[in-house]
Amino acid sequence: MKQKHPKTTPLLAISKLCATFTSHGKALPAVDNVSFSINPGEVLGLVGESGSGKSILLRSIIGLTRRYGAVSGEVLWKGKDLMLMSNRQLRDVRGSGIATIFQEPMSSLNPLLTIERQITENLVAHTNLDRQKRRNRAVELLDMVGIPAASLRIGDYPHQFSGGMRQRVMIAIALASSPELLLADEPTTALDVTIQEQILKLILDLSHEMNMAIVLVTHDLGVAAQACDRLAVMYAGKLVEKGTIREILRHPRHPYSVGLLRSIPENVKPKTRLYSLPGTPPSLAALPPGCSFEPRCEFASTLCQTRRPVLENTGNDRDVACFNPQNTMLDKVNNG
Repeated sequence: MKQKHPKTTPLLAISKLCATFTSHGKALPAVDNVSFSINPGEVLGLVGESGSGKSILLRSIIGLTRRYGAVSGEVLWKGKDLMLMSNRQLRDVRGSGIATIFQEPMSSLNPLLTIERQITENLVAHTNLDRQKRRNRAVELLDMVGIPAASLRIGDYPHQFSGGMRQRVMIAIALASSPELLLADEPTTALDVTIQEQILKLILDLSHEMNMAIVLVTHDLGVAAQACDRLAVMYAGKLVEKGTIREILRHPRHPYSVGLLRSIPENVKPKTRLYSLPGTPPSLAALPPGCSFEPRCEFASTLCQTRRPVLENTGNDRDVACFNPQNTMLDKVNNG
């Protein structure tokens, strides 16, 4: 577990962020009224099932969804609202102040360009380094992320690297201009367990060395428990619970958070039926009139069918959007 960070001015403060897309004339709220903040050096975990809006949220923060849908709200980056910036102004922020690691490196890396070219593109855009210094910086970055014989591999192409090595290259590209915030969209997806642990440790070590904040998108609560200071749980485009990682994993209050934690196999006897959340996430085109989780919730009441709960503070740095919050005690986080 990481240590707590002292209260300070947020590096990024998001208020009522919405991203809506249109399909067959119907508005689809992929991100619905999301608010949170992150401080320098802090790691915020964003968890939820596939389709809950986590990746769209990250892309909306840096304006990558503007051309596809309507985005509204406030995204304050060091006090300046990214929502009011032009695409040209946003390009100055992307890759320098805010960097992104996308889910699948093989689809993010250009197969026709060398690794050197793909790293130095960032340096050309955001630094005044000459060609030789850019090459030296690229080698330094590859060495920093653990690529063996970096000076020899710099001219290779993505297909010449393994999956774990490609992910390391993606991290090197993201860190090229020493960003203050890293948006990491499931950076360990599709990697084996050993490589996942190496990549996660690398990102956290670099965060500590550079005092870099991270928004870590993951569906793996085990990863979140190891890496994060705070946790935000997302469902059907909304945040349903926020709080410290220790509080949420030990004492989840939203029924969806409880269900996610109960789904983790732990001390299960052989041939025991594993728990899974009933039902499936709702389609954005057919959201329930009340709480989006109501059709799957065993604690739902009549009120849940007609009204949508609002994320409210319940004390102890905990926000929950539920009419029937639970009082569940779990033991998912060690005391280390």
